[in-house]
Amino acid sequence: MEANRIPERNEIPAEYTWDLTDIFESDEAWLSEYEALMHVPEKLAEYEGRLGGSAEALLEFLQLEDDISVRLEKLMGYAGCKADQDTTDSRYQDLRSKGVGCCVAISGAAAFSTPEIIAIPEQTLDGFFRSRPELGIYRRSLYRLRRRAEHILSPAEERLLAAAGEMADAPDSICGALRNADLHFDDAVDSEGRRHPLSAGTLVPLMESTDRALRKSAFDNCYRRYGEFRNTVAATLDSQFKQLRFFAGARKYPSTLSAALDATEVPESVYLNLIDSVHRNMDKMHRYVALRKKLLGVDELHMYDVYTPVVPDAAVTISYDEAKKTVLEALSVLGGDYTELLELGFNSRWIDVYENRGKRSGAYSSGSSRPHPYVLLNQKDNLESMFTIAHEMGHALHSYYSCHNQPVNTGDYVIFVAEVASTCNEVLLMRHLLGKTRDKKERAYLINHFLDQFKGTVYRQTMFAEFELEMGRLSEAGQALTADLLCERYRALNELYYGPDMVCDEGISLEWARIPHFFYNYYVFQYATGFSAAVAIAERILAEGAPAVADYKRFLSGGSSTDPISLLKIAGVDMSRPESIDSALALFGELITELDKLS
Repeated sequence: MEANRIPERNEIPAEYTWDLTDIFESDEAWLSEYEALMHVPEKLAEYEGRLGGSAEALLEFLQLEDDISVRLEKLMGYAGCKADQDTTDSRYQDLRSKGVGCCVAISGAAAFSTPEIIAIPEQTLDGFFRSRPELGIYRRSLYRLRRRAEHILSPAEERLLAAAGEMADAPDSICGALRNADLHFDDAVDSEGRRHPLSAGTLVPLMESTDRALRKSAFDNCYRRYGEFRNTVAATLDSQFKQLRFFAGARKYPSTLSAALDATEVPESVYLNLIDSVHRNMDKMHRYVALRKKLLGVDELHMYDVYTPVVPDAAVTISYDEAKKTVLEALSVLGGDYTELLELGFNSRWIDVYENRGKRSGAYSSGSSRPHPYVLLNQKDNLESMFTIAHEMGHALHSYYSCHNQPVNTGDYVIFVAEVASTCNEVLLMRHLLGKTRDKKERAYLINHFLDQFKGTVYRQTMFAEFELEMGRLSEAGQALTADLLCERYRALNELYYGPDMVCDEGISLEWARIPHFFYNYYVFQYATGFSAAVAIAERILAEGAPAVADYKRFLSGGSSTDPISLLKIAGVDMSRPESIDSALALFGELITELDKLS
């Protein structure tokens, strides 16, 4: 295999690919389950008009929903992983499309349930709980439904909204196909004229290079290509916010942000406090940029200089096996049960490790925990990839703990807490690595990496959140999200966040076009809040030991058994207060000072 060639899927050794037979033995088994699930709407229809009539009917329906939920999770988990391992394979794009259609059909058939459950008088529901104690495990999920009564429509209207779900997914699907399957880039060229394959998966590794000519070439070639499709991507984003407006308006929410956050019981003030807190601490980000410029020794710092380590000679190759070993050592502070689960995942092919042609870029944990989570990586054998392993396995084990300690209906945690466990693992790994070295150069390299995490997760994701908020407000004001408008607003935010020592190259105005998270419905702010919470939790674990670990595992096991702000309080963090963000950014400032002294 050529050193720099991206391999085909069938060239990856099996031990570095995920084993999806744990979900379904074959595509045929998947199709058989798909056919069976397509008959579920008929079964659901038997309960229409009956949910408020007796405790027995309500209990039977909720138990049926649990069973369907588990089966759909497996159906979509298999199809999604298969589709992502090679986005050019039309067979699995078809499976995923079938799976989405099945979900929409079932959701439409069950649309009557929410209005019926909301219509049950409180006194009647209390009687149901007394007569059938088994209903007790559904108390929390029933409350979550009933508290949103003013936003629930009639059964016919709910059915119509559910049927629109497949169309609502179209902007993300279209843009994802463009980015992952159809968009190809010219090779990046280094200072000696050598060519390097450029893809969504290789862009950041190329921009980490110490060869500035290679970094610039990768940056320019990437955004030149996106520039050719700027109007197409802008049209998909415009459509995305139009569909968010449609659903928010239909459900009588004042804004798309309000609709998105209400679903997870997160106050809008948390989102807005984050942006305000980061603005108050912008001086630290500007200090970081000035220090990077100084340490790189450049007259001008460009956007293609933000990924390369400022202590390049300390960069080392870290094999996948070495990375797993170090992650296990770092997370041993969380106890033997935690590391045993990690080893199980490492050794039982939960993980798809290396990039192949057509594979989805980036990394994720499937969120599915039946029979266990799956993790997608694009391993590059460097420090960043080691942190990605810790991060994604944090997600995976959070899902595992929640699903194995909660009933089905509260087994999934909401997105507000989704980034806490993953980032806590990263903070513990960083503290472990810093604790092992007194070498000034190595320590400076690690601190720079930690600072890059802060920059990328708190500042950068907050910038994304602010951009997303602007897009929502512009769309709600009737403004079309054109490519020119998006480029103008995105460039202005880059100038604000990176400050006077950064040259905001023209290409960066198009970065919004390659960010898939802008289709995730106000998701990105949770990276920043999650990182801030994770810093506090990790520091508490290292300082207090067993009591903090016990509280943390209660949080991991909590699923959606209570609202996310209350869940985090179990782990010792109050995200309703801006001090949590300010405290994390104070640490950012301290690390900048230490790196400056070490350099």
